Formats: sequence, structure tokens, C-alpha cells
Amino acid sequence: MSQGVHAATEFGVSAVLFDVSRSHVTGIFGKDRIATLPASAFPPATADTQGARLLQRVGIPTGTLWLREPDGDTGRLPLLHDVAETGSFVDAPADAGEWPVIGWLLNAHLALDPVSGKVYAVDTDEETVQGLHADVSSLVHVTVHIQRLLEEFTFSDGNDADEEADFERLERETTLIRHATSSLDPLPFQHDDTVWAVVCDELAAGRRFPGNSPGARALYG
Repeated sequence: MSQGVHAATEFGVSAVLFDVSRSHVTGIFGKDRIATLPASAFPPATADTQGARLLQRVGIPTGTLWLREPDGDTGRLPLLHDVAETGSFVDAPADAGEWPVIGWLLNAHLALDPVSGKVYAVDTDEETVQGLHADVSSLVHVTVHIQRLLEEFTFSDGNDADEEADFERLERETTLIRHATSSLDPLPFQHDDTVWAVVCDELAAGRRFPGNSPGARALYG
């Protein structure tokens, strides 16, 4: 996925960090593997913000990250105050409770600040609210690259030396993702404990491969 300052022109979205388009994402994963959120899931005042539009029109590949299902009765996403008492959380902005919760990654709720466009990781156990992405295009970018690596990476069918080389190659691939992301958005990998850093570390160690992927078949039989 190319990097740049414009999003998919087919949807009229502009001035984002990474070029992300529906056609590119579906070209990799297929339409059935892409989750989106309807405009009606967002508070009316935020449904037409840049981040909400990207979630509606481009979407996220399912697997490592999951988008939140809107409430069956209201059709709306929960707001952060519905899932966490953020008043005492470390570094939680005053309006954090009004942010829509858009997804889940590892042990963190993902919340979208519609004003700034940033995506935050909210850990209810540690009571922290930390910036994870400068905008939703960055969230799409990282999810696509990590999910694609998990589903397409192949291991050699050889000896221990081949396996060692494979893991070195796998670590290089995760490092490339980190560097390509951090050159435009330092937040996803700003320290070793971000949820994306943990995912990359687990991936490089040979974990998190889907059961039907070449990597899983080589590692687990």
C-alpha cells in the first residue's frame, strides 16, 4: 500500500497520512473479509468526519483486529463511557467518554476521537488511554500489512538452518512494517508495549498465524 498525503479519491477523502482505498484492500483480502461500519453507527455529529468515512467506505480486514458490532437495538457503537470509567484513567482527555468505540485489538478497546481523528488504545485493566494512530488511514495501513504477512508468509520445508533463516526473514518483514509506518506515524510503534508492537513481536516469534495460512501449516502441521 503506497504512502502519501491523500486517501482514496474515489471516496473524496483527503489529507490523510496513508493512501488507502477500498479497491486495494478488497483486492488483497476479498470483499467478504473486509469489515465496515455504517454511518448510522456513529453519533450524528461525527458520522461525516474523516475517520468515520474511512471506516464506512474502505474498511478493515478481519483477523488480528476486529471492528465493534453496533448495538442490536440502537444500531449505534458504544461510547467509551459505556465500556470504561475514564475519569480516573491516566492521560484521558476530558471528552474521552464521548468517543465511539470502533474496535478491539489484543486487550485494548479502540476509540476514535472524531475531533482530532486520532485512534486511541484504551486498556481498562491498566486504566490508560494512549494514542495509537494519528488517523484512521494509519490504522488501515498497519492492519492490512500485518494481516497480509500473517496470511501469506511461507516457511521453507527444510532443516534447522532453513528455519532459522525463515525467522530472520520474518523479523525483517515486521521491521519493514514498523519503519514504513513510523516514517509517517510514530504512534503505532512508539514504544515496545503498544498493542501493535506486541502483535509484531508475537508474529516474529511464529505466533498468531491463522490456521489455514502457509505459515501455520508449516509451523503446526
